[in-house]
Amino acid sequence: MAQDTDLFVGPDGKPRCKWSGAAPEFLDYHDKEWGRPVFDDIRLFEKICLEGFQSGLSWRTILAKRDNFRAAFAGFDFDKVAAFGEADVALLLDDKGIVRHRGKIEAVINNAKRARELVKSEGSLSDFFWRFREPADSGVPPQSRSTSPESIALSKELKRRGWKFVGPTTIYAFMQAMGLINDHSLGCAFRGDADG
Repeated sequence: MAQDTDLFVGPDGKPRCKWSGAAPEFLDYHDKEWGRPVFDDIRLFEKICLEGFQSGLSWRTILAKRDNFRAAFAGFDFDKVAAFGEADVALLLDDKGIVRHRGKIEAVINNAKRARELVKSEGSLSDFFWRFREPADSGVPPQSRSTSPESIALSKELKRRGWKFVGPTTIYAFMQAMGLINDHSLGCAFRGDADG
């Protein structure tokens, strides 16, 4: 069982993962999104892209700019993003509302093309990603690591397929957020929501 020090008690009196109390915007993100199973391809693509942008930065920075990222990247519709060219990259590099990192911007465009290929070969991003779900009985204490055998395997497979900015730590954070790993603290009132 989690210690009280592993939890944050919100204004409603419910215990939550400790990190959810670190910034005001984290509470809503934790309660409504983080760890809840996601099967929508656009949301999955968005999150894997945002995790790539987050690399080396704080999630708070990315969360604050999320609406700007959505506007800049056509709502993360990978069919549309796959058609972006050099003129689009130039516009994105000039967009102060997002993280202006050429490598990460180009990775999103590359990954959109790879996402289209993956959907063609596997049926959907969801079908593919959910094959890597961590078993519920893994026995690993929540929030005690930054990678897992599943995140390493998914990272390797994505890299093999030509995806970029998808290292094992980035993929682990993606899997946590999308419910592929239930990493809510044991005493968190929202842990059960992550079991789908």
